[in-house]
Amino acid sequence: MDFNKFYWHDSVIKEIRIDRNNPGIADTIILEIKSDGQGLIDFQFEDVYWAKFTLNFGVVAQETILNAFVLDDNDSDLVGFYSKWKGAMDSVKLKCYLINLNSTGGVIKIISKSIRVISK
Repeated sequence: MDFNKFYWHDSVIKEIRIDRNNPGIADTIILEIKSDGQGLIDFQFEDVYWAKFTLNFGVVAQETILNAFVLDDNDSDLVGFYSKWKGAMDSVKLKCYLINLNSTGGVIKIISKSIRVISK
């Protein structure tokens, strides 16, 4: 499933899990998403190197997604990540994922090696 082609609008985030049972070896973030017509799907970001969650709470509503994208290689956070590693990570191909939230105006941004999509 192509991340950019998934129909994100008004999909509901049911759960966010961060798995650091094997830190530095297998850092994973899982978003459980409920999408009309697709049911429950886990978007499992694997080999996560960086994440930023700007979440707002206290709103009595399901957290829905406005849109989501894989950003291009010149994203400032991705460029900044590589810069901080001073060349040590230059051979590692990472992608930057952006998820804009509808209900609360929050933002999720994840830099990882790969993503696995699991239908439930």
